[in-house]
Amino acid sequence: MKIVQMLRTTRSITIGIYGGSKDIYRPAEPLRVRLHTGVIKEVDRMIVTFGQLQPDTEYQFELLDQSEHCLDRLTVSTKYEFVTLNVWDFGAKGNGIANDTLAIQAAIQACPAESRVLIPKGNYLITTLFLKSHINIEIEREAHLVAETSRDEFPLFPGMIESYDEKTELNLGTWEGNPLPMYTGIITGYDVEDVILYGEGCIDGRASYENWWQDAKKMRGAFRPRMLFLSHCREISVEGLTFCNSPSWTIHPYFSEYLRFYHVDIQNPEDSPNTDGIDPESCEHVEIAGCHITLGDDCIAVKSGKIYMGQKYKKAAKDIHIWQCLMENGHGAVTLGSELAAGIYDIHVEKCLFQNTDRGLRIKTRRGRGNLAVVDEVCFEQIVMDQVKTPFVVNAFYCCDPDGRTDYVQNRNALPVDERTPLIQQLVFRDITCYHVHAAAGYFYGLPEQPICQIELKDIYVDYADQAKPFMPAMLCGEQEMCRQGFIFRNINSVCLQRVSVVGADGEAVTAENVKQLENQGIEVLT
Repeated sequence: MKIVQMLRTTRSITIGIYGGSKDIYRPAEPLRVRLHTGVIKEVDRMIVTFGQLQPDTEYQFELLDQSEHCLDRLTVSTKYEFVTLNVWDFGAKGNGIANDTLAIQAAIQACPAESRVLIPKGNYLITTLFLKSHINIEIEREAHLVAETSRDEFPLFPGMIESYDEKTELNLGTWEGNPLPMYTGIITGYDVEDVILYGEGCIDGRASYENWWQDAKKMRGAFRPRMLFLSHCREISVEGLTFCNSPSWTIHPYFSEYLRFYHVDIQNPEDSPNTDGIDPESCEHVEIAGCHITLGDDCIAVKSGKIYMGQKYKKAAKDIHIWQCLMENGHGAVTLGSELAAGIYDIHVEKCLFQNTDRGLRIKTRRGRGNLAVVDEVCFEQIVMDQVKTPFVVNAFYCCDPDGRTDYVQNRNALPVDERTPLIQQLVFRDITCYHVHAAAGYFYGLPEQPICQIELKDIYVDYADQAKPFMPAMLCGEQEMCRQGFIFRNINSVCLQRVSVVGADGEAVTAENVKQLENQGIEVLT
């Protein structure tokens, strides 16, 4: 066991615990972390935060097992703090009745560098708060930012504004990979850097089918706001907060880099539309760790835009590390695409727990995303899935939206490879256990004209639910519901199977169609 520093603010320190192969999201055996001050915290997940600390102060941490034996030690100092600005001193009421947007915004704007804006216990009615560079914002325990739900109260971001010389443009608004008008996020950062948003408080979007979720796909005035929208930002950290009842995507980083999301909880209803958890779009150097996400769509979805944004800006999503997270009740636990026109590279997902999602590790693309829409260097390892209907899904015929149902996209014959054709290269899946599967162990369907290049499945275990229910393994036209099926491979250059166990499938453990090389180094089929 080893503890490492992950994030330090002026008032808190977040540490990560590196454990054994069974320490996924939560420790396999009871653990505690003790401060030299005498404070002891039980470890309920592998990312731990200590708050209510003093600025510019050294703290010593000890990791203890159930016998009080010290497994590791760490010494960390909190950051220097110049001043704290309490939003109450700026006129915020925190009574849930008065609109506190301007008071909180005044505190943010007045806050000098290396200082903190404090939002104490209370209910704060807000519309949009805009972030400012070089500050910390702490939302304390039992502090609730409660969002307005009237469209008339929100500012607008236009999709695209042409420059005066007509040579370039400014993109502000975005919706599902296209530059379109949107309502500003409940918390919005545009071109800011060095911000930490943290605490044990809650941000509640108050979305429901009576307001934002009604006619969810229809643009009314503009497209729905995100809970946290970060556009063209750098060095942003979000720690400890709870986000709930989001109008649309919950946390949406956009064309940003060096982002950290630690110990964040996202709670949206299972039937909420398009309420993805964290969607880094055309972002680089992103770490998501210790988060619990439960909602009605993809828990984490990595994106890089549709064809216009992908071809014009060529801003791929890359270097994204997701670890020690719990994903529940979504369509996909970790998804790549389908808006990936600029490409997705270097994605590493490890030590995560997926429960009751439709699909576990999900890649979705289609013809028309373009020849820059390359997926490569993707690795998923040390993952446990339970009640995931289809654990592994790679779908090159993704059918959502009207353009996904055209003859061009859904044609199963080989078409010419041209500037519209996407590519999936190397995918690696290692040390993954899947309990109580319903539809299929895995569903991999590449393009016939441009097959998936390479898939490696190593040390994989799959069994099936006793009362398995038929379900569509992937969203494409013409496919039928499946139940208790094995691994299905179509249009792939190379598949390598090593120590793969399939327990209780109805039919073949592996079905291959148009697979040029199938290397089977030990697949065990049990009944």
